[in-house]
Amino acid sequence: MNRRQLLTTFSTIAIAAPYVSRQGWAQSPGELRVQLYGGDVGKANIEAIAKPFEAETGIKVIPITADADMVTLELMVTQNNVTLDVVALSPATSILAGQKGYLEKIDYSIYRKEELDAIIDFCKQPYGVSGQVYSWVMFYNTDHFPADKPRPTSWAEFWDVEKFPGVRTLETGAYGSEGPWEEALLADGVPADALYPMDIDRIFASLDKIKPHIRKWWESGSEIQQMMREKAVDIGHCYDGRAGVLIDEGVPLEISRNQAKLACDYWGVVKGGPNIAGAQKFIEFATRAERQADFAKRIAYGPPNLNAYKLIPEERGRRLSTHPDNLGSGIFLNNKWYTEIGSDGLSNTQRLVDRWNAWILL
Repeated sequence: MNRRQLLTTFSTIAIAAPYVSRQGWAQSPGELRVQLYGGDVGKANIEAIAKPFEAETGIKVIPITADADMVTLELMVTQNNVTLDVVALSPATSILAGQKGYLEKIDYSIYRKEELDAIIDFCKQPYGVSGQVYSWVMFYNTDHFPADKPRPTSWAEFWDVEKFPGVRTLETGAYGSEGPWEEALLADGVPADALYPMDIDRIFASLDKIKPHIRKWWESGSEIQQMMREKAVDIGHCYDGRAGVLIDEGVPLEISRNQAKLACDYWGVVKGGPNIAGAQKFIEFATRAERQADFAKRIAYGPPNLNAYKLIPEERGRRLSTHPDNLGSGIFLNNKWYTEIGSDGLSNTQRLVDRWNAWILL
């Protein structure tokens, strides 16, 4: 599914199965089971947040690398069998889980005022606080688009295949809550401040124009990263952190942050968890400027706490999604629109999925 989700059945097995009963383990009051992700993000979370948190509080952090989804949260909460303290959730999952009562409200009373005030409003929700902001950015291979050739800087120019020829890729729309929706509307001339509520008919009319020129609709961050590394495509959109890793490796890439699409994952506290107070402390700790600066130095995701930029070298900071110079040209996803349900009982996400599944076969 999207970058923070697995298929429902797989997620249930991968997460719920090891912890489906507490009979097999006893959690100490001095422990926290925290979903930190795997791969480079997980490593960065462990080094920048988990280890320093243990050192400051004496609370042992047990890292969980599997993703959490709605099925897992529902099973734990409704069966009174909560075996995770802190989860990191996609925007849509965070909103829905809060609405369904699967998450505790964030205790903002324990935050230092100077830290809380510096966190971007978009990143502070009743049931979640963001630990990282990522964005979908346009990338291009500099071997194909050298400095002395015109380079596209907007989605309208990306759609202009005659002026900017090259092998293209965009993210699949098969999962609804992520897809080339906003990009299609921007390419069709919709102003950034008028994207929502999105016109689904207009989205697919715009996608009709670019569809013949897309070699591959990518499905995961690792897939697009491999395509960029192998130079299988010349231009497309991708997660900025994935591109940043490749740029650090010397892959001939550049990105444009104009009209970048920003989103964030949210730390959440599972309702009725075994260590709610410790979980609240962990999330507060993770959102401090010093911790977010350390995280951003390890992997190129933007800190929601803008005070972190006082601690990040300027060259590094300008590569991150939330740098003040980048925020002005970015567009925050309206996650509430995706979760809104119409009179037919369908969410906008489901409408996009249904439409995509029919359209991609044409």
